[in-house]
Amino acid sequence: MLSLFVPAMGWMHRMPAGPKLMMLAAAAVAVASSPSTWVTVMVLVLPVALYAGAGMGIRRGLRVLAGAVWGLRWVVAITVTGQLIFLGLEPAVANTCRVVAALLIAGLVPVSTSVSALLDALERGLSPLSRFGVDPGRAALLLTLTITTIPVLARLAAEVRDAQRARGLRPSLGRGALPLLVSALRHADDLGEGLAARGIR
Repeated sequence: MLSLFVPAMGWMHRMPAGPKLMMLAAAAVAVASSPSTWVTVMVLVLPVALYAGAGMGIRRGLRVLAGAVWGLRWVVAITVTGQLIFLGLEPAVANTCRVVAALLIAGLVPVSTSVSALLDALERGLSPLSRFGVDPGRAALLLTLTITTIPVLARLAAEVRDAQRARGLRPSLGRGALPLLVSALRHADDLGEGLAARGIR
């Protein structure tokens, strides 16, 4: 499993994983619930403040944020394009800002929480579901993999783009879609084999 954890000793890293998940989830939901108006652009201030004030150091935190924003560039492009076609400028900008802000806030979870701590917190939180036949361990693993999916896809997209440039091609969504799909499927296959080797099916 790809670990996105950034070692640090700030308050965000020291905060227990359970309360941290609840806090960041509430922040992401609040951002996603904001209206589709120009004022919603201000929601981008929240992830900037969280990354800068997470205790990694302002410069380091903003550097991590910049990497996360760069990884979401295709999400931004696709979201803006679709919204502009069907809704217009103001809703397109507002909705894109909401999506980006929510994803950046969610991205703080793997950045400030080790995989083992995240798995333990999710397993504890899901343990009441065991009475309904749900395996908390499997469900926690699934959620952890889901949380790390977007950064993994961003890294794969960057690798596809770099490969296109190395071949003298101009990176584009049309040229990159198929190689990205192949890379994503290969990653999923490798991940499945790794889990199967550990007895997880």
